[in-house]
Amino acid sequence: MDTVRGIIRGWQLRFNVQHWFRHEGGVGNIQPTGNMSDVVEGLLHACRDEDLASLDAMESFGNGYDRVSVDVDTGQVTQKAFAYTGLPEFLNDDCLPSRRYLNIIIKGAEIAGLSKPYIDRLREQKVHEPDEYPEFQYPADNGHMYDEQTLAMHPQLTALAGAVFDMRGARKQLDCLGSLFGGKDMTLFHLKRLDTSDGTETLEDVRRGNLSAPAKKYLNAYLHEYAREFRYAGRYQSR
Repeated sequence: MDTVRGIIRGWQLRFNVQHWFRHEGGVGNIQPTGNMSDVVEGLLHACRDEDLASLDAMESFGNGYDRVSVDVDTGQVTQKAFAYTGLPEFLNDDCLPSRRYLNIIIKGAEIAGLSKPYIDRLREQKVHEPDEYPEFQYPADNGHMYDEQTLAMHPQLTALAGAVFDMRGARKQLDCLGSLFGGKDMTLFHLKRLDTSDGTETLEDVRRGNLSAPAKKYLNAYLHEYAREFRYAGRYQSR
């Protein structure tokens, strides 16, 4: 079977992997406790060898997470499997998950049919309370203008909600973002990760301001965090 429910015993779910951007709080991690009454519930997926590299990239292997072998109890057999655990330099036990992130985890747990007590514990999890950000002000000196073609020629640049940022000189923990964000407009990437997204948002919606209040707030927070981590480099206009 390609996918089955499974339990990892003697491990605990934590949210202590520090997200790249402050307003996102902490993201999921599993850690061994040595107490076999501690469990992590989830889904065990079959993965072809040729797809492992893609999975590593999606799970930030080497840039936040390590890949380890764990024993998964499916109720029928105990299966060896890979799981991703936070690298020590990315761990911060003061972190809490954002409401957005926790809502997605809970929804996934419900769809997967995980146990009610496990889902109830997720619902009781405290969440990160991000800063309130003022409306982002684009610099009066707008710098260079970029479109999809010219932005793609500059892998050190990334765009968000009409602003372009230079990622060079950011802190080392963000080095991996170059391959993910470089030369691209990340606006829809972020919008469609919002727990309230229905996946239909378009760049035209962004230009016209046809977004929900949570979506506008989320993009505004990211604009502030991009400006904090990167250097403002100009404006972006999609075709």
